[in-house]
Amino acid sequence: MPVHIRRLLVALTLSCTLFVGATACGNGTAKDTAAVVAAATPSSSPEKQKLAKTRFVANAGLAAGATYQWIVKPWKAGKFKKGAKGRTFALIKAGLAGTFAYNRLKAASRNAKGDPTLSKAVAPLTAGIDALKDLPSKLRKGDDSAASSFDDVINKVKDAGKSAGAEVKDKVPSASELSGG
Repeated sequence: MPVHIRRLLVALTLSCTLFVGATACGNGTAKDTAAVVAAATPSSSPEKQKLAKTRFVANAGLAAGATYQWIVKPWKAGKFKKGAKGRTFALIKAGLAGTFAYNRLKAASRNAKGDPTLSKAVAPLTAGIDALKDLPSKLRKGDDSAASSFDDVINKVKDAGKSAGAEVKDKVPSASELSGG
């Protein structure tokens, strides 16, 4: 089987897996959704606020690790340039990592709302996080600014967390976490 057909099959398989995973997440009933929303509502108890800060650190750390491992490092190594060896596979991994990082940053942003200090520090970054939504497609098109945009937003989130007493350290997610969301 020619190499380009194998690459196409791998890309198609990964895309279908991502699509099926994304649609499978929306099968809950309104009652289940209401229960999740009620459980996620921040309270004024110190335990809830500590938990919000911890969740923020975990989610932001996973986003930072995925971004560095599968977007920033290959970008700096020139893997996204046309004609680079392994470009297609690097772009597929970067697209998955970008989607994963966006998801974790949105979760971290929601977690930050449970802690007053963290909420004030992260609030200005919401627009930057929302802007990351379109960057995986820009990466696929070869836009070099996409990788630096991910890196910039991650660094701002880390700085905001540090200023609020929630230092974020990179945690590289496993391949199953990356593809499973």
